[in-house]
Order: sequence, then structure tokens, then C-alpha cells
Amino acid sequence: MNKLNEMSAKMTNYRWAICAMLFFATTVNYLDRQVLSLTWDEFIKPEFHWNEDHYGTITSFFSIFYAVCMLFAGRFVEWMGTKKGFLWSIGIWSVGACLHAICGVVTEQYVGMHNAAELMAATGDVAVVIATVSMYCFMFARGVLALGEAGNFPAAIKATAEYFPKKDRAYSTSIFNSGASIGALFAPLSIPPLAKLFGWEIAFIIIGVLGFIWMGFWVFIYDKPEKSKHVNVAELEYIEQDKYEKAAMETEKIDKIPFLKCFAFKQTWAFAFGKFMTDGVWWFFLFWTPSYLNTQFGIKTSEGLGMALIFTLYAIVTVLSIYGGKLPTIFINRSGQNPYAARMKAMLIFAFFPLFVLLAQPLGMEFASLGRNAAWIPVILISLGCAAHQAWSANLFSTIGDMFPKGAIATVTGIGGMAGGLGSMILQKSAGKLFVYAGETNMTFLGFEGKPAGYFIIFCVCAVAYLIGWGIMKSLVPKYKPIVI
Repeated sequence: MNKLNEMSAKMTNYRWAICAMLFFATTVNYLDRQVLSLTWDEFIKPEFHWNEDHYGTITSFFSIFYAVCMLFAGRFVEWMGTKKGFLWSIGIWSVGACLHAICGVVTEQYVGMHNAAELMAATGDVAVVIATVSMYCFMFARGVLALGEAGNFPAAIKATAEYFPKKDRAYSTSIFNSGASIGALFAPLSIPPLAKLFGWEIAFIIIGVLGFIWMGFWVFIYDKPEKSKHVNVAELEYIEQDKYEKAAMETEKIDKIPFLKCFAFKQTWAFAFGKFMTDGVWWFFLFWTPSYLNTQFGIKTSEGLGMALIFTLYAIVTVLSIYGGKLPTIFINRSGQNPYAARMKAMLIFAFFPLFVLLAQPLGMEFASLGRNAAWIPVILISLGCAAHQAWSANLFSTIGDMFPKGAIATVTGIGGMAGGLGSMILQKSAGKLFVYAGETNMTFLGFEGKPAGYFIIFCVCAVAYLIGWGIMKSLVPKYKPIVI
């Protein structure tokens, strides 16, 4: 340890520049992903005659297509390498983001209309055709977005494994993963005003262009640490300190693991089940919170209160999630636990926080006398659950580097991402169907009626998902066990 302390006083810190680039990529990723959720209810829905089922179909398609792409994205990144793989990924998803802007034009051409006003004025069967055609146009654009975005996390996790020792990976992952929260944080401050001033199409284009700007920096900044002119010997020694551990030496003898062989390991299934149970929760709140605020409290994202609520939600998520990634390092330093044991201990703690979401609807109703300001209560409770997700996710991603060789990290990340996308697809489609059904039948659930009852049902599912996911992971891999073939 003294030797490492001596090195840290002399070494460069270029690994944090790489971490910053991963952070900005994830920020752009989530900005692109958020444009639809922040514009559909107020701007797109009336133009194309959508309801929650149309939106649920689009978001569920994005989730399942993202899932399928994730299955192969990891392998693609392994083949192309981190630098080129990331460039292809963000280039494709930026094109997909911009493609959303022409969905209205395509719909107008198909139905023989000339502008948005004519689309909005349509009735009867014509309105049904407009809703259907526009939905498929958006599904195509979301498909291109999903294809590119599928490569983000495999490439980012692989870059993290290349530039950070195991004990720092959860923390560095939590930092770049907080880009998801930052993207969601700035989205309500930028996207609704852009849509209101210039049209929802311009919002998609402006946010989509950010990815191309990032690519210009990545070309010159990234190289493997052993080849980078910005990484000195001391920093390289620090980065590669794990290779001297016996378990790591055995693991790293394996260059790559065949794709199908990855499914033979319980470690792969543990990671996949963790993603399957919890990714949909994060995506649900990301995609549906703006609509929830409008449905439950009549608050639009383009007004000051709506922007303040969404901003506050993700501000809390950003701050708390970063510290969540630091928790396993504290456990390791104090008790000497191996990284996997420390991460699982931290993840169990985080798994209890989403239970706060169970109180969101009841307390929102209890303080209904506050009017629209009652929305602050569920938003704060939801933010605690979302912060726990981001801390959970950072540690979940890091378990791959604990047990798999670097040559398989992107592949396993892709497999887990596929499982997470599948879980999200089920939750998004179910939510859309449930909200339409609840609104049409005025169903009741534990004192709530109509769509609020539907939201409460989904909140209950979200609240317990992490404890179930942790239990499955622990049963599959109860102790630290690196892959050895």
C-alpha cells in the first residue's frame, strides 16, 4: 500500500479525463432519450391523436429493440475496440435522434396533408390513420436510436475496466453513470422551452447534434492506457495493480470467452437477472414521470413548476447516486472485503430505498389540499428511488469487471443490457395498456380511481423490484468467484 501511495503522488490522472468523456457521452445519451418523454404529452400527442397506448407501444418497442441490439452490441465493441466501437455507437444514435424530426413530415405526406394544424383538425378514421402512421414513424426513429444507444454502456464499462483498478470501478462508474441523471436534469430546462419556441422537431435536432460534437473530441482524447502519451508509468502501474492478485492473474489469462459460452456461467445470469428486474423501473420513471405529473396534478413540463419538479428530481438523483458508488470502496478499505462482497452489501442497502416510492401516491393524496404543490411530495420520494437505482446500477455494472476477464466485459454487459431492455419492454407496454384501461373503466385500487390507480399499481411493482433482483443474484452467486476456464 505504501508503494501505491508513493506512486499516487507522482502519477498523472488522465483516467479521470476518460471518465469525464464517458460522463458526457452518457449525458448526451439520456438527453436524446428524454426528448420524446418531455414533448409527447404536450406537443406530439394532440398533433397525432395519440393516447397512452400509442406512447406505451413506442417506448416498449424502443426497449425490446434496445434489448436485442444490446445482445450484439457488446460483441461489436469487443471486435471494434473501445474507441471505434464508441464512435459507431454515438454516431448512429445521433442520426436516430435527428430522424424523429421528420416523422411529422412523413405522416403529412402519407395522409395528404400539409401542416400540423391539418393533422390536429382531423377526425374519425383519418385521425386513426394519422395516429397509426405517426406511431410507426416514431418507432422507426426510436429503433435507430436504440441501435446506437445499445453500444454506450458496453463501451463505457469496457473503457472503465481498461482505465481503473477494481477498487475504483464502482466509483468511476457511478460518476459517468451520473451522466444519465445530469441528462435528465437538464432535459426539462432545455427541451420543453425549445419545443415551445421553435417546435418539437427542432428540439430533437438540436439535442441530436450534441453527439456529433462529442465524437470530435473522442477521436483525439481516447487511446488504451498503455499506448496513451498522457498516461505515465506511475499511473499505468496504478491502473494495472489488480493483475498481481492471484485470482485476477488466473482470470486475465483468458483473452476472450466465446459468446455462447458466456451463458454457461451463473455470473452472467446473476448480472442479467439484476438488470431484468430493475432497468425497467428507471426507464419507467424516465419515460412516464412528465405524463404522471400532467395526469395526476395537471402540471405541464413547459411551465415553470413542471420544469422545477423534474429538475429537482434528477438533481437529488445526481448527488445521491455518486456517493452511492463510493460506498463499496468504504467497505473495502474498512473491512478488507473483496470487491464483489462489498458491492453486494451496498446493493442490498440500495434495494430498500425504492420502497419510498410506495408512499408517493398516498402522501400526494394526503396533502391534496396544497393543490398542485402537492406534487413535490411524490417527486421527492420518487427521486430517492431513482437515486438508489443509479447507485445500484453503478455497482451492478462493476460486478462484471470483478469476475470476468477484460476481453469479455463488453459482451456480458450487452447480455445484461438485453435482459434489462426486455424487462423494460414488459413494464412500459403493461403501463401503457393499464393507464388506458384505468382511464376508460375508472378502475379503483387501494383508494385511487382511474389513471392514478394505474400509476399506484406500477409504483408498487417498482418498489419491490430491487429486493427481488438482489435475492436472485445472491442465490446464483453467493460468493466472489472469478471466471476460470
